[in-house]
Amino acid sequence: MIEYALLFGLGFLAAALLAMLIAPSIHHRIVLYTENRLKATMPLSPQEIRAQKDMVRAVYAAENARTTQELIREREKASSLKLANETLGKEASRLLADAQELHVQINDMSVEAADFRSKVRRAEFEADNLREALRRTEETSAAKDVELANLARRVDRMMADIDNLKIERTTRETEIENLKMRVQSLRDEREDLRREAKLVTKRAKDAEIRLSQEEHKLLRLDDRLGREMAENVDKEAMLERRLKEIARLKQSLKTANGQVRTAVRALRAANVPVPAFEEIEVADEEPVAEAVTNNTPGRQNVEALSDELRNRHIALTERLLKAKASTNDKALREEIADIAAKMVVLTAAREGETSPIPDLLRAKSQKSAGKGLSLAERVLAIDPSLSRGANAQPPAGE
Repeated sequence: MIEYALLFGLGFLAAALLAMLIAPSIHHRIVLYTENRLKATMPLSPQEIRAQKDMVRAVYAAENARTTQELIREREKASSLKLANETLGKEASRLLADAQELHVQINDMSVEAADFRSKVRRAEFEADNLREALRRTEETSAAKDVELANLARRVDRMMADIDNLKIERTTRETEIENLKMRVQSLRDEREDLRREAKLVTKRAKDAEIRLSQEEHKLLRLDDRLGREMAENVDKEAMLERRLKEIARLKQSLKTANGQVRTAVRALRAANVPVPAFEEIEVADEEPVAEAVTNNTPGRQNVEALSDELRNRHIALTERLLKAKASTNDKALREEIADIAAKMVVLTAAREGETSPIPDLLRAKSQKSAGKGLSLAERVLAIDPSLSRGANAQPPAGE
């Protein structure tokens, strides 16, 4: 801040110094110009002063003469204006008298005009009354015309409605006749439906009776299937035990044969006479297993068939319990027959070669030849290996 103050002071002092240096020359020039102007404006001699005085006198004389002429002209104008004023006064008095006369005439004419205006007003009032009466009359006439037109249209509509009602009455009568005929036909159909309902009810009762019989039969077959499955399980367990015992005996026999051969070789080495004996040959297990495999299905197939029969039996029982109509009797019979045929196949497979089922199937198939698909034919269609002998016939379905 001090630096700025110092700079400002330094600048101010420098400016003052310059002004003091330039001021004398400027003052000298001002004095010179003033002297020159004064010399130019001031006279330099008495002749010039006299000439200026003469010029002033001449200007004054010219102004005085011009003023005198203007005064003369103004006086002449004033006299002429006075004469004109007197003339105008006379004319004004005359015009005033004329104006008074005209005012009197105007007053008279105003009275007459007022009378005429009152007459005109009365005439206009009467004309307005007449116009209003005419307008009301026209409105009344127009309203009556509109009312007449409305009445005419109403009459036309009523006539059209009457015609439409006549047409509708004819149509309704026709519809009533058609409805009567339809009601009669519906009554006939109702009687037919009642008869059909009675027949259907009777058939349903018969189907329920047959269904109950089939259910009892299915329950008996289910019990028989359970018993046969239990017997087959027992037989399989016994067969497994017998096979294990045979294998153990075969192993013992092989061991004994080996010991005998060792003893014979020892006796021969010691030059001891050897008694004559024959080795017992051990029968191989594979032919027996192959025979069992060829005559009966495998254990896995038997178990799969058993599971399938059990599942189908459960599903069929549920269907029989849920069924309320006799529409699927044929399908249910086919299902029951198929289950029975597979049950026979399962029983024959578990009994093996000792089963009497093939002979029975052959006899049944011979007796039922030429008829519908019997149980024996279904069994043979499922397992053709059950047919024995050359006289076994193929199923009728094939």
